Amino acid sequence: MTGDVRTEDGCRLWADQAGVGAPLVLCHGGPGMWDYLGPVARLLDRHARVIRWDQRGCGRSERRGPYSIGRFVADLDAVRERLAGPRTAVLGHSWGAHLALRYAIDHPERVSHLIYVSGTGIDPDRGWHPHYERNLRRRLGPHLDRWEALGARDRTPAEDRERAVLQWSADFADPDDAVRHAEEMATPWLGVNSDCNRAINAEVKQELRIRDLVARCRTLDLPVLIIDGPEDIRPRWGVDSLEKALPNCQRVSLPGSGHLPWVENPHGFRRAVTTFLDARREPASGT
Repeated sequence: MTGDVRTEDGCRLWADQAGVGAPLVLCHGGPGMWDYLGPVARLLDRHARVIRWDQRGCGRSERRGPYSIGRFVADLDAVRERLAGPRTAVLGHSWGAHLALRYAIDHPERVSHLIYVSGTGIDPDRGWHPHYERNLRRRLGPHLDRWEALGARDRTPAEDRERAVLQWSADFADPDDAVRHAEEMATPWLGVNSDCNRAINAEVKQELRIRDLVARCRTLDLPVLIIDGPEDIRPRWGVDSLEKALPNCQRVSLPGSGHLPWVENPHGFRRAVTTFLDARREPASGT
């Protein structure tokens, strides 16, 4: 069931929900992308009422700012209030994992479970991005020259999509299927909001330097599941400090998978998420 959510400042957010059970809100990555988590919803919709949404300025949502972490946290709260109810599980992927974490830190009473998928951690001193850049170029292999050539000039929308597909192909462990998986991510192509991407990425970097997220995570007394793909080109040690800071955390590494573990290890992903939700759900009233 597809419908819109209106934020308190009047921004229209595209949203969709499917399935039955307790609510689970998904937060896509980017920043600046649209929701590509339909396959996650299909894996889990017999176990939860899965709610997806396009973040402000992205995909099918209204293309307007402001683009800030605080604004996106407020938008997520609007989605939660309108579609999920007073308390929900939240699953975030990549940048969306950071958004979900920030939401849980700011509103722990509104989050029942937090699932942190392929995030990049909260350690400001041990930067992951140089390692990502090296790994990206290595994994692009025969596509590297074309990817660099497209990046060095102004591009048509079709070339934007082509470059994104090449870059996203490096997020998958199996080179034989990587471009096909990336093509599926880019279909339909809704365009990346570069202004949103730049603004949010810059704020995340600043936030990690000036805010003590480690201390705030130590006070986060709710169940957290971290899911990693060991073949992710973003180094997984970047998440170690987050894992250590969380008082109620478990971590699962899904063999044979990269940055989108539900694509390359769907059975392991579904088992990890559903086992976590089942084990950590509060008993129904009167039982």
